[in-house]
Amino acid sequence: MSEGISDPLSLLVDDALVASWVRQGLPSDPTSVQNGTILTNSERWPLMMDPQLQGVVWIKEHESKNNLQVIRMGADNMTTVMERALQAGHSVLIENMGESIDAVLNPVITRSTFKKGRSIYVKIGDKDVEYNKHFKLFLHTKLSNPHYPPEIQAETTLINFTVTEQGLEDQLLALVVNKERPELEETKTQLIIQNSEFTIKLKQLEDELLYKLSTAEGDITEDVALIESLEESKRVATEISEKVIEARETETAINDSRNKYRPVAERGAMLFFLLNSLNKIHAFYQYSLNAFVTVFSRGIDQAPGSCRKQEQVTLRQLQKRLSGNAADFEEVIKKAKRQSSNTSGGVGSRLGSRRTTTQSGCMTPSGQCPSS
Repeated sequence: MSEGISDPLSLLVDDALVASWVRQGLPSDPTSVQNGTILTNSERWPLMMDPQLQGVVWIKEHESKNNLQVIRMGADNMTTVMERALQAGHSVLIENMGESIDAVLNPVITRSTFKKGRSIYVKIGDKDVEYNKHFKLFLHTKLSNPHYPPEIQAETTLINFTVTEQGLEDQLLALVVNKERPELEETKTQLIIQNSEFTIKLKQLEDELLYKLSTAEGDITEDVALIESLEESKRVATEISEKVIEARETETAINDSRNKYRPVAERGAMLFFLLNSLNKIHAFYQYSLNAFVTVFSRGIDQAPGSCRKQEQVTLRQLQKRLSGNAADFEEVIKKAKRQSSNTSGGVGSRLGSRRTTTQSGCMTPSGQCPSS
């Protein structure tokens, strides 16, 4: 690695791009960010191994602006959809693939294009289809350890989107906090949205500033409109930078309160990977992440001390909140500071100390369930 480069990802993506991916549904753990970086920068078509379907959810949102077409291998309209997408330059996602790939798609996967006149074509079956340079292909399988022919592995970029224990722990933490302190998790989500928007806005201001300077003509010191525009950009950037610092400090306080629930999420992640390894004993033992989350959530509701039964919330629903609109910054900060101060002792006592138990089974400092 070149001297002075501590993180090679910084050469390929910036914080603003990662923030936009997270808002589109990509988990924020380092492994998922690395997978997203490889997928968006690879010259070959990506082949995603995605047993928990987290990568495919992000791709559907990420490529929706490119008129993404979702098909399955062997579908009746597969060839027709592929031909139209190739000509129009749309994106195509082939999901839930097995270990066999239709031979008619090999020229597309291997990019076996040829030139005819001034246009580029690719052969699908017995038909020559014009190839649009904006066309993108994404291959997806739910198999965790597929065995594809060597030529397919050589012509694609294999990306493992299997959830990691640390990534699952963070997701289960959000689920636990959403059940125990839903207002705390909602504030945390708003802070993430605010930080993402601020990061993206700062990047836009920087690009706009560089564009104005590069396109300026004559003596820029005498261009009053340019100088006023630069001053305004500087003012907005300074204001946003101050808000970013305040938001990050507040988010740290919120995280301190959320981390008191981390032992529960840590144990849940460990249990999932233990269950997931049972298929080494027999193929009968197959557990999906969604099924595990349902049982995990039900266990929280039925545990001694659970005060009320709430609606079941999936990891996808929690992740989807990040794509919502940002609330007023000042209101979010005030709410976050109030909650972080109020929960500094209460959350820990909920997990670490014994509580008074009433006949209804609720455990609170006063022995009474909070009103709904």
